[in-house]
This record gives sequence, structure tokens and C-alpha cells, in this order.
Amino acid sequence: MRIRTPPLSTLRLFDAAGRHLSFARAAAELNVTPSAVSHGIVALEKALGVKLFLREPGKLSLTREGADYLTYVSEALSLILVGTRRLPTPHSGRTIAVSCAPTLASRWLLPRMHEFRARYPRIAIAIDTSHRQVGFPGDGFDFALRMSRIPVSTERWTRLFEERLVPVCSPAYRETLVDRDGAVDLTRATIIHVTSLSEDWQAWFDATGTNAAPLIGTLHVDTIQLSLEAAAAGLGVGLGRTSLMDRERRDGTLVEVGPAVRAATTYWLVSSDRADTEQDLARFRDWVLTQAEAFAPCPTDAASPADIVGG
Repeated sequence: MRIRTPPLSTLRLFDAAGRHLSFARAAAELNVTPSAVSHGIVALEKALGVKLFLREPGKLSLTREGADYLTYVSEALSLILVGTRRLPTPHSGRTIAVSCAPTLASRWLLPRMHEFRARYPRIAIAIDTSHRQVGFPGDGFDFALRMSRIPVSTERWTRLFEERLVPVCSPAYRETLVDRDGAVDLTRATIIHVTSLSEDWQAWFDATGTNAAPLIGTLHVDTIQLSLEAAAAGLGVGLGRTSLMDRERRDGTLVEVGPAVRAATTYWLVSSDRADTEQDLARFRDWVLTQAEAFAPCPTDAASPADIVGG
């Protein structure tokens, strides 16, 4: 039997209520009454035959089925928004949709975007930094900037630049790691891990022959950006990416406390088929490749392995 898609209006109510876990805050976001949100959710639950929320005095929570369903509804509404942004407007062409990892977007792409905007002021760009995988053409994106060991497809994946991994921390935190011989002792350090990465500290330990066992503690975050901010705040030692630390190099908020090693992962530009036929997409693709060609991560003056205790 064919399953009917619920009304879009009820899905919008469910998405807002699921994100806020509050009918009142969902109502404020959507400019409706809390009663309208409540009635809409009840209608959706009846249509689906599934309870989506647990309603308790002063508390609203998702059921297991509701939490699972919310991921699909939120992503579907997001795709509708991306597709809408791509439609042409009376004053400009359609928007170029770009998916990019959050730290790469904020530290590499956006600082260079002013040059593209100056050259092509009428081309609109929408940047999405969610972690989800992008499928062409179904997800509605024109480009994706990704870290990967190898290209998934040789036709649409173009190499941008390589990466190097180097331990970094604040200057004050480094002083707490220096032993009486003047060497950095990483066994004293709290190690900051990035949970969303497949290549993290273990890759550096293996490349440098460092023994990870004596390390006293760990802190886990989900983005490189948070890792660098935590390291700059003196919370531990993060594994920096040389291509993403221009800001900290300039202001001296991070210092390197170990040798840099070449990462197995590389940055890639993934293009949709439309980039070969649409002029604005070709312009953006060529601009990104030109920026990458001119970009070279700063060389590092990091200590040699012999200066690191624990190796």
C-alpha cells in the first residue's frame, strides 16, 4: 500500500517543535499560536499512527521514533531550502550551492571569498557547513569541498592541496609541558581529539613513533575549529592543520610543540556535472582551483622528534 506524504505544514511544525522541544518556542519561530503547533503535531501523529513526543508537566521530549523521524524531516526541509535558494531571482542568476566542512569554510574559503565577490558581484553563493555526506545531483549542491584520502570519482574530484598535522597549544600551556632539560613532555598534556575526523592523533603518533599510552587525559570536540579554540584557551594540545592556522600564526595564540607530519587526507573540490555547462559554476570552479594553486600552507619550524618526550 502506498504511504501518503503528510502535509508539509505539519512537518514544519514538527521540525520546529523537535528542534526547540517546546511548542511555545516553535510557535514563536513560525509566527503561530502554541495551540496551533499542538494541534498540528496531534494531527501528524494520527496520520502516521506513531507517537512522536512524550508530553510531561513542564517537559517535552521526543520518543525514539520521533527523534529518528526528525532527522529525515529536518534534512528534507533543508534540501527544499537549498533548492529554493538555487532558483533565479528577477535581479540575479540562481544561487551557487556549496557544501564545505565548517572549519575549512571559516578559515580558508570565506577569507578568500571577497576576491570572488569583487570579480563577480552578481553571482550569489550559499555555503552549507553541515557534516552530512553530499550526493550529486540529489542533494541540490553544485560543489563540495572535502577532506579525503582518495577521490571517490576521478572525473568530478579535483585535488586542491595537501595537509600537515602538527601539535599546537597556547604559549602559556607549552610552559607547563617543558621539562628540566627544555624538551616538551607530551605525557603531561591533555590531548584534544576531534571526533568527526578519521585521521587524528593516532596518525600523528604512528608517524612520529610517539607512545600515546602515558598521556594523562583527553578532551573530545567535534570540529577542528573547536579543537584550535580549546588549545588557544589553554585546555590542552590540539592537532593543528597547517593550512587552517594562519590566524593563530599571525597573533601568536598557538605555538607548535611537535613535528609536523604529512596527512594521508587531502582537500578536494567535488563538482556537479552542471559545472561543465553553466558559466557561473565554471567561474566558481576555476576560481577555487586558482586559489588552491596559489595557496601553500606555511612551512613549520616545529621541534624535531628528538625534542619530544614520550616518543
